[in-house]
Amino acid sequence: MDLLLLEKTLLALFVAVVLAITISKLRGKRFKLPPGPMTVPVFGNWLQVGDDLNHRNLTELAKKFGDIFLLRMGQRNLVVVSSPDLAKEVLHTQGVEFGSRTRNVVFDIFTGKGQDMVFTVYGEHWRKMRRIMTVPFFTNKVVQQYRYGWESEAASVVEDVKKNPESSTTGIVLRRRLQLLMYNNMYRIMFDRRFDSEDDPLFVKLKALNGERSRLAQSFEYNYGDFIPILRPFLRGYLKICKEVKERRLKLFKDFFVEERKKLASTKSTDHEGLKCAIDHILDAQQKGEINEDNVLYIVENINVAAIETTLWSIEWGIAELVNHPQIQRKLRNELDTVLGPGAQVTEPDIQKLPYLQAVVKETLRLRMAIPLLVPHMNLNDAKLGGYDIPAESKILVNAWWLANNPANWKKPEEFRPERFLEEESKVEANGNDFRYLPFGVGRRSCPGIILALPILGITIGRLVQNFELLPPPGQSKIDTAEKGGQFSLHILKHSTIVLKPRSF
Repeated sequence: MDLLLLEKTLLALFVAVVLAITISKLRGKRFKLPPGPMTVPVFGNWLQVGDDLNHRNLTELAKKFGDIFLLRMGQRNLVVVSSPDLAKEVLHTQGVEFGSRTRNVVFDIFTGKGQDMVFTVYGEHWRKMRRIMTVPFFTNKVVQQYRYGWESEAASVVEDVKKNPESSTTGIVLRRRLQLLMYNNMYRIMFDRRFDSEDDPLFVKLKALNGERSRLAQSFEYNYGDFIPILRPFLRGYLKICKEVKERRLKLFKDFFVEERKKLASTKSTDHEGLKCAIDHILDAQQKGEINEDNVLYIVENINVAAIETTLWSIEWGIAELVNHPQIQRKLRNELDTVLGPGAQVTEPDIQKLPYLQAVVKETLRLRMAIPLLVPHMNLNDAKLGGYDIPAESKILVNAWWLANNPANWKKPEEFRPERFLEEESKVEANGNDFRYLPFGVGRRSCPGIILALPILGITIGRLVQNFELLPPPGQSKIDTAEKGGQFSLHILKHSTIVLKPRSF
């Protein structure tokens, strides 16, 4: 059987070489392609570049080949843009042309080949899904309705940390408790549910499955089979695991959350719109025939990953930077005490009165961007960009991390310095008003979760700094902030142990 597979693979390789050479010659006559490294048949640049296409590796290639360059990764064209002007072209000026999404063999599994909102192609289905998700998730009304819950969850974190004797001595892995906070913040909105503790069996199961999904999807390990179809047979085991995790997750979402909400809705009056949670609105859309049951489950899948994990990473980065920069932590604490009064806990409306807290959040999102390459874009048809021809169905990556960390655009970008957003960059906001700074993207395919993420970050970081002195573990001067990059993500490699010494007011 293995010999037969090898024989077929070698035959396919020969055919692919011939086709690749032929297509390359034909395209060379028609297209003025962006610069990039020399390619070889079939493999393109894969043998030179490898699977690890993280933001820092792509930055090094941009320094060599320019603000727009092309990588041919097997059968895929990968175009990387690294300047504010080109980012504006992709995300805004030609937002329709580059408004679609490219997927890969693993994301096709986890999203049912684009039945969700985040990874679907640009068109009627995306518009419908975005509209259905906006009202229950991404409006100021939702923020005002749920901000009391976010404040309550932050207060519970403070209370739990104070009860744990290790927190003020040897330290704790704060991320574990913050993970429960983020699940409760989003599950309140989604299902009007929360988990009582980190030991809740359903929470443990949900967290494990979502973690496995993130690990499998974010890994660069499967790129070779995604880029080069003739190598795809070697991914069979990997893809089988992905399918099993996907099926278990969707079953969990359906059995324990969606169906439970349906039963509850059938026994209670839902006449009062204000009492509806997000899934009620989404199930209404299903009843009207606008979406099907699979779409409902893939919306839940998107929120579990895109809303919970990314915000959690940003909170973790923010806390780590404050631990490693005690003078910034003191300055933030002083602002909170001065503006609100000692002991008065920060609330969502207070954030507008706290410019240094806002600057700390902005600087965290700049230096430690959770989605450093944004979610990839794609042009369905041949297009032009930066004076070059971009073949149809090219994968377009905007290196948003480099836009926000390029010393040509920012003063000492390697430093964690919130003051920059009060001084020379005081007019720059996270909403994409400046194309050097796009933590949530901008335009049609921007992340709508910005309206939830910013207040949650402000409340959570603010409450922790108000109530504790955040320190590295005994014997350490700093905590490790080495990065772990994935297909889209950027998070801390090792979850940090932090000492939290309660303050007395």
